[in-house]
Amino acid sequence: MFHNLRINIVIFYIVTTASFLLLFYNAVFVLKVENLYILALLLFLLIILSAVFISKLSVDPLESYVKELQNLSKETLHELNLPISTIKSNVQMLEKRLADEKSQKRLGRIASACDMLQERYNELDYLIKMQSKSKIRETFYLDELLRERITFLQKIYPHFSFELQSEHISLECDKIGLAKVIDNLIDNGVKYSGDSRKIVIKNRADYLEIQDFGIGMSEVELLRIFDTYYQTNSQMQGFGIGLSMVKRFCDENSIELIFDSTPGVGTTVKLQFKTIGL
Repeated sequence: MFHNLRINIVIFYIVTTASFLLLFYNAVFVLKVENLYILALLLFLLIILSAVFISKLSVDPLESYVKELQNLSKETLHELNLPISTIKSNVQMLEKRLADEKSQKRLGRIASACDMLQERYNELDYLIKMQSKSKIRETFYLDELLRERITFLQKIYPHFSFELQSEHISLECDKIGLAKVIDNLIDNGVKYSGDSRKIVIKNRADYLEIQDFGIGMSEVELLRIFDTYYQTNSQMQGFGIGLSMVKRFCDENSIELIFDSTPGVGTTVKLQFKTIGL
């Protein structure tokens, strides 16, 4: 598709340019038009007209392609909801019937995997909505969202201790986007925890803090953490796209992002909310 599109645009551009040159030559040397202002105005109108055609030729196929992808994504997402719900409901029924520990553990792993699928489903649904809306805002309680994220992440990192110090604070912003930010920050804290196995999450009236007690970062490293794919340790997964996404979300939602880190002591990330909900 894109290969043919490039060829069509190049051909149209060549033909249009050649036509302009031929028109200019005939007007000046054959017809000997003396009023250059009229000639210039005519050429200007032709240039505008050709620009419109070129933009239409290039944008219309892309717009159609994007709409087809969006429709396919919506249909696929809708079809995914049924099997996820079916797995969840059947796991819940089996948990009530099966009493032996081995079966319960297996069902627990299935339930955890289903929760992860549900997370991916929610993220895809969120991304599709973001394509059609400039901003997604809803009012929710931050402490409840933090408990949800900790419950989910505890299944992934069962050897870690997540300490939540929270107040019952209402916040108005993009809930799913903020959840992704929280997941990324906690995930980075876990990756760079060193020998520590503790993450402290604290939310107050106008801020959220996530603190680890790991390897920390120097001032030089702090200057580069938002670079895409940057990592402080080549032997470990880096901050990568995660913190770039975090920074972009905070900028778009008027949230001040503050890092305080000391090598060998740990890192504290603070989200300072400038606009609080009700």
